[in-house]
Amino acid sequence: MGTLNNDDTLNQIFADLDARFEEIVSWRRYMHQHPELSFQEEKTAKFIEEKLVSFGLDVRTNVGGYGLVAVLEGKQPGKTIALRADFDALPIQDEKEDAPYKSLNPGVMHACGHDGHTAALLGTAQTLSQYRKSLKGKVVFLFQPAEELPPGGAKFMIEDNALDGVDYVFGAHLASGIPLGKIAVGEGYKQAAVDKFDIVIEGKGGHGARPHNTVDSIVVGSEVVNSLQKIVSRRVNPLQSAVVTIGVFQAGNAFNVIADTARLEGTVRTFDKEVREQVKEEIYSIVEGITKGFHAGYKIDYLHGYPALYNHPKETTLVRNLFSEVFSEDAVIDLETSMGAEDFAYYLLERPGTFFSVGAQNEDEKTHYPHHHPKFDFDERALLNTEKAFVKIVSHYLF
Repeated sequence: MGTLNNDDTLNQIFADLDARFEEIVSWRRYMHQHPELSFQEEKTAKFIEEKLVSFGLDVRTNVGGYGLVAVLEGKQPGKTIALRADFDALPIQDEKEDAPYKSLNPGVMHACGHDGHTAALLGTAQTLSQYRKSLKGKVVFLFQPAEELPPGGAKFMIEDNALDGVDYVFGAHLASGIPLGKIAVGEGYKQAAVDKFDIVIEGKGGHGARPHNTVDSIVVGSEVVNSLQKIVSRRVNPLQSAVVTIGVFQAGNAFNVIADTARLEGTVRTFDKEVREQVKEEIYSIVEGITKGFHAGYKIDYLHGYPALYNHPKETTLVRNLFSEVFSEDAVIDLETSMGAEDFAYYLLERPGTFFSVGAQNEDEKTHYPHHHPKFDFDERALLNTEKAFVKIVSHYLF
């Protein structure tokens, strides 16, 4: 193969990607038909492994669970660049009406584009493997399980040395909210840290006609819910961002019985580390104070989830410029800051890099559904744009 020291050779790689587009789509559709939940992706991992081995790559399996690390080593020394894709699905029933690749696993669906991420990275690995002689360094392909379920597969892969020797790390996410052909890039904090809490209010049940002989867990729990909503408005600096949301309130099973226990589940979203700890402390303080005042007991299970995702400025600026060369300046847009979470944040705590979004929406309303919706789908031409974005990054560092 030729060397990648001019635009003609890079264009040849892009032509190779174009020629294999239908094959990449078939991989995506196969995975969409056979989704697996977080930490259960055994068959998907085997599918990925078989492809990587066929490309002639060195593959390490069972990395931090069902994760895979494939290494493409060039003939010359240089930097080591890591590219990541996730491959777990969600506990959602696929409701696409006429898609021939609709999920065959009841109650499980790729509703966030992870099948597309994996297909695009497989396509990138396949094509780059043919240019091994031109590489000045290594490309590490990270195929990660369990992005959707805290504490997240990224954490376990890193603990299993997935980033050993890596200099920079990059990741992409398909976005149904961004038009096809656009690619969103942004530096700094772009996604929030996510924590989960489970609160059990321990009251004293009894007859609905004799509340004075009980400790009503529903009343106590209601006071807790109302007070937790005041943490952000009255305790957190208004110049900082934070969210406290209660998603579950479960108690009782009869209209005339006062429930002895109530369970609350919720999430906390923050960017600043000090605010993150402050909100946690406030939750404990409020629950303790309210339950004590009502003569109730409590238990709290607090899970620290993904950290806030921080895109490194230098690498983000570089990527913005590289993408402008491939997709045009108008095509590269600003990545919006979100209170959503993404465990790619773990990688960016360890190595410099950036996480970007690739537009996947077209004029068809079928591509307009939000992520995690039972009818979620995307324009598969976004797979090709993701591949070209990855290749452009690699070409900058290693050719």
